[in-house]
Amino acid sequence: MTREEKFMQEAILLSGQSIYKNEGGPFGCVIVKGNEIVGRGYNKVTSHNDPTAHAEVEAIRDACKNLKSFQLQDCEIYTSCEPCPMCLGAIYWARPKIVYFANNRQDAADIGFDDSMIYEEMKSPIEERKIPIKNLGREEAIKIFEAWKNKPDKTEY
Repeated sequence: MTREEKFMQEAILLSGQSIYKNEGGPFGCVIVKGNEIVGRGYNKVTSHNDPTAHAEVEAIRDACKNLKSFQLQDCEIYTSCEPCPMCLGAIYWARPKIVYFANNRQDAADIGFDDSMIYEEMKSPIEERKIPIKNLGREEAIKIFEAWKNKPDKTEY
């Protein structure tokens, strides 16, 4: 078994924990730095009443806490399923060097986890999306953006 296969097996084992503990859907994830697992997560959406408690997000939070960093540079993500749009966004913000996945998005759709509507919504103009998205309060909010832009001691990310 290769190093990568070993870490993927850990992610797959976590995906089973989620369903056997009745905490959420069948998804697991580990984050590796060097040869060490620095973050673990499995789906806890239903047990935490949190739609963002996906395996990848849970693992990213765990790894960032353990590494005391808000980015995962030089880390690898092993996830039991191709990341959904939300998790993919979180992964890009975390900046790992690579992502490995086992099941693909069609496999997930086949068992009731179909994200195709979200992928389609992301391509649609804001005014045509299923959930109305309205611009409001920009005049005040832009002042805070300007303050950030001019803040000399900010932590860039």
